[in-house]
Amino acid sequence: MSRINTNIASIRSINNLNHSNADLQVRLARLSSGLRINAAKDDPAGLIASETLRAEMAGIGQAINNSERASSVIATAEGALNEVSSLLLGIKSLVTASANEGAIAPEEIKANQLQIDSAIDSINRIANSTVFEGVKLVDGSLDFTTSGADAADITNLRLNQVRFGTASSINVNVNVIDSAQVGQLEWSGTALTTDITLEIAGYNGVEVFSFASSTSLAGIVSAINKVTDITGISARTSATITLGGNEGILLASTEYGSQKFVSVKTESGTFTTYKHDAAVAAILDEGVDATVSVNGIQAVSEGLDIQVNSPTVSFDAIMTTTLNAGGTTSFAITGGGAQFQLGPQVNAQQMAIVGIQSVASHRLGNAASGYLRDIRTEGTDSIVGKNYQDADNIVNAAIQQVAKLRGRLGAFQKNTLDTNINSLNVALENVTASESAIRDADFARETAALTRGQILVQAGTSVLSIANASPQNVLALLG
Repeated sequence: MSRINTNIASIRSINNLNHSNADLQVRLARLSSGLRINAAKDDPAGLIASETLRAEMAGIGQAINNSERASSVIATAEGALNEVSSLLLGIKSLVTASANEGAIAPEEIKANQLQIDSAIDSINRIANSTVFEGVKLVDGSLDFTTSGADAADITNLRLNQVRFGTASSINVNVNVIDSAQVGQLEWSGTALTTDITLEIAGYNGVEVFSFASSTSLAGIVSAINKVTDITGISARTSATITLGGNEGILLASTEYGSQKFVSVKTESGTFTTYKHDAAVAAILDEGVDATVSVNGIQAVSEGLDIQVNSPTVSFDAIMTTTLNAGGTTSFAITGGGAQFQLGPQVNAQQMAIVGIQSVASHRLGNAASGYLRDIRTEGTDSIVGKNYQDADNIVNAAIQQVAKLRGRLGAFQKNTLDTNINSLNVALENVTASESAIRDADFARETAALTRGQILVQAGTSVLSIANASPQNVLALLG
C-alpha cells in the first residue's frame, strides 16, 4: 500500500474496535445489573412483554395481600361469632334448667334469669366492639341495605353475597309459581259411629287418642289441638270437606313443606281419612315445598323458606302466607356489604362482596318465634315469667342463625380466600419465571460473551496499532 492520506486498514480497525467496545459495554452493563434488558433499545419487543408481565406480577402480589387481609377480617368476625355461640349455648342450658322448675327453687330461676340477662349484655357488647382497623364487623355495618322489601310478603331477609358490577343497585323479583302446602287429611261425617283409638303423628311427634262414640266433633278437635305443640298437627271442623262437600274434620300440619306431614292411623274402630285434594283414602299426607323463581332463576325452597344462590345475588328469606298464596314481590339491593378485591384486575369478576349481619340481641331470632332480647327479665318471653318453651324456641333460632353465619363465613374463607391465595401464588410463580426469562441476564452466557469482548477489544487495539504503523513503510521508498 503506497497511499498514506487515507488509511483504510485503520478505519476498518477502528470500526471493529468500536463494535467490540460497544458489545463489551453491553456485557458489563448486563453483568453489573443482572438484567438482559437495561434500556428499551436492548430488546423493544422483550421490554413490552416484560413490562406487561411486571404489571401482572404487581397486581397478583397485591391480590395475595388483599386476600390475606380479607382472611384476617373474616377470622376476626368468626372469632367473635364463636364467643356469641358459646354464650347462646350457655343461655340454652339455663333455659332448660329453669324449665325443670319442680326440682329447683324460684330463687334459682331468678338467678338463672340474671345470668341470661348478663349473657345477652355480653352478646350486645361483642356485636358493638368487634372491630378490624376501626371497622365494626358484626353490628350490621357490613350488612347489605335494601329498599322496597315488603314485610307483608317476605320476612327474615338475609343477604349473603351480591355482585353489583357497574350497577349502583340490583333489583330482585320474586315470583311464586306453585304455592307451598301443608299436609292435610279429612274425615267426613257428623258424628262417630263407634268408639275409636287414633294414632296421630306429625313432624314434631306422635300422640294416641281414644274417643267414645258419643264424643262430639268439637271435642275431638279440642283434644287434638291441646297437644299441637307435641305433634305439629292442628284440627278444625269444616262444613265443606272436599269429599262431597260434607261436614267433617280437617287435620293439617302446622307448617308448610315436604318435610311436614300428617298421619292418622286407626288403632280400633272406624275412622277413614282422605286426602284433602282428592277423594282417595289415605292415612298419610305430606306437605309441598313452594316453587319460586328469583330473577328468572329457580330458588331452593323448603316450605316457605327460600334460598337463592345466583351469580348476582345470594340470600335467604321466609315467604309470608300472603305471598305464598300466589303473586310476586320485589325489592332493591342498594349497597352495603364488605367488598374484597381478590384478583389482579379491578372488575366485578375478581371481587367478592359479603354481607355480615348483626348479632345484637334485637336481631337474633325471627319474627315468628321472637328475638333474643325478648327473654330478658323485662321481656315478653322471660323465664321468670315461665315462658320456657318460647324462650327455648328463640334461643334455638338464634343458635341456628349464628351457626349458619359462621358456616357461611368459614366456607368463604376456606373455599374462596384460601384457594384464591393458593392459586395466585402459583400464578405469581409462573409469571415471575416468564418475566425472568425475558428480562434477566444469563450470567453463563454473558460471562462468555464478556471474555470474547475483552479479547476482541485487546486484539482490535493491537491491530489498530499495526494499521496506524503501516503507512510508515512508504519511508523506504524515499531512500
